[in-house]
Amino acid sequence: MNKTLSLLWCLTFSSLMFAQKFDGLAQTPPMGWNSWNTFATEINEQLVKDIADAFIKYGLKDVGYEYIILDDGWMAKERDKSGNLIADPEKFPNGMKELADYIHGKGLKFGLYNCAGSQTCAGYPGSRGYEYQDAKLYASWGIDYLKYDWCNTEKLNAEGAYITMRNALFNTGKPIVFSICEWGDNQPWNWAKNVGHLWRVTGDIINCWDCEVGHGTWSSWGVWKIINMRKDIRKVSGPGHWNDFDMMEVGNGMTDAEDRSHFAMWCMLASPLIMGNDLRKASEETIKTLSNKEVIAVNQDKLGIQGLRFTNANGFEIWVKPLDNDEWAMTFINMTDLPKELNFNWKNHEIGDNQNNKRLETHKKVYKIRDLFNHKNLGDTTNNLKAKIGVHDVLMVKLSK
Repeated sequence: MNKTLSLLWCLTFSSLMFAQKFDGLAQTPPMGWNSWNTFATEINEQLVKDIADAFIKYGLKDVGYEYIILDDGWMAKERDKSGNLIADPEKFPNGMKELADYIHGKGLKFGLYNCAGSQTCAGYPGSRGYEYQDAKLYASWGIDYLKYDWCNTEKLNAEGAYITMRNALFNTGKPIVFSICEWGDNQPWNWAKNVGHLWRVTGDIINCWDCEVGHGTWSSWGVWKIINMRKDIRKVSGPGHWNDFDMMEVGNGMTDAEDRSHFAMWCMLASPLIMGNDLRKASEETIKTLSNKEVIAVNQDKLGIQGLRFTNANGFEIWVKPLDNDEWAMTFINMTDLPKELNFNWKNHEIGDNQNNKRLETHKKVYKIRDLFNHKNLGDTTNNLKAKIGVHDVLMVKLSK
């Protein structure tokens, strides 16, 4: 081997040895919008531009939403002669670079989808064998976020496949958030902290409260099926590495109360807040829920602690989440089919998070209570917390000293 080849080999080997994910990204759960839940592969250039405009119109950018992510179906069915992916010329006649420029011009960020297998879940070209080529192309287009799926991955090792794409993205030098989407089948919470910035923990969500919809070899899951599916994984979630409970179904056909509870729980779980509705047709109540700054602040809290279930007794789910500055968030969700009266005596409950050594010391200290959805103060913990909570609705409060 001559000196030139030896030097090239050493440089290549070194770059692979020290490849990593981009640090400093997703220090709070990413917030944005994804096309799949509502549109599947029926996407196009004008739709994406309209969604970007809606971010501005409804103030969604101002409350923290920043990523617009195109899911499966954005590419042509075949690669070009050089092996490069091509944006579908009918759906995206001006190409991805122009679309990325439009989104960036709004002060937003742009994300794309691909898959670790030979084909995507909808049958478009996957990245298997093209990881470095595809990553370089995404960087040239100015892509800020990559969702990477797990269809058609016969005999691939999940951790190895995702490390390969992580390394390919890092090799471009362009910071790109890496979203791992292998549905939790290979327990990514055990290995993905240094690979991706977020990882799906379940299969696909569907717009129902607590159902399972079978599709033969796989199922879609309702909100509470997803919440209850995984145990003991909250310890791995934190700044730069999040458990992803999937895109939200807020505004996609559940009741307004169920939407509020769904949104509250994604905030309590420190899940990425990725909208999945048609923002062009969103109701006033949907926008009100999605843009609630006080609720979003719970999700974006800098401690990055995933909440935990305190109790599910007497028809209520009660969840708690430690926040920065010794504050706490609590949700009281009516799981029944009738309105229920809440009468919560702080003196009768010892609330804590053993994993993070946090205690809500209502026996020693007085905490003010703030209703986050209704933006009003509810007194303090010297008195019982009383409220009437509607069917599948939520009381979400913040406690501060």
